[in-house]
Amino acid sequence: MAGTATRTAATSTSGWRPVYRVVCRIPAGQVATYGQVAALSGMPRAARQVGWALSALREEDDVPWHRVINAQGEISPRGGPEIVDLQRALLESEGVEFNPRGRVDLDRYAWVPGRRKTAAKSVTKSVAKKSQDSVRKTLRKTARKTVRKAAGKKARKKRGSNQ
Repeated sequence: MAGTATRTAATSTSGWRPVYRVVCRIPAGQVATYGQVAALSGMPRAARQVGWALSALREEDDVPWHRVINAQGEISPRGGPEIVDLQRALLESEGVEFNPRGRVDLDRYAWVPGRRKTAAKSVTKSVAKKSQDSVRKTLRKTARKTVRKAAGKKARKKRGSNQ
């Protein structure tokens, strides 16, 4: 699956291929930081570029972008609250826990290349994939409703100002 993910993403933005290869190696139930992915991609001190690479992904690209978080163990807000909620839901569906401040314990969940996960952390890919698909579907539906609602308000406001 990781090879397919890299190929699919690479066709859309081939310049980010090294980033996507690294992200595809992050196991379910673990996270990496933007800086860690940058360093492993051969771009030390280029964490921001990793963010750009992940934002360039299309919906059909099979790269586990949600497993990349900031160095404080937090989800970096971008796009809108729906994206943050989606990323958190995807991570939680893989067994990643957040503390009350919304942070992931990097000592517990950080991916260390070459280190094997313990049996307690392992999550079967099929279960994780089904959970992710369910969460994505629900959040896409919510996002569409939000966009439609905002467009309706804008149209009503515009009609009101034309009268």
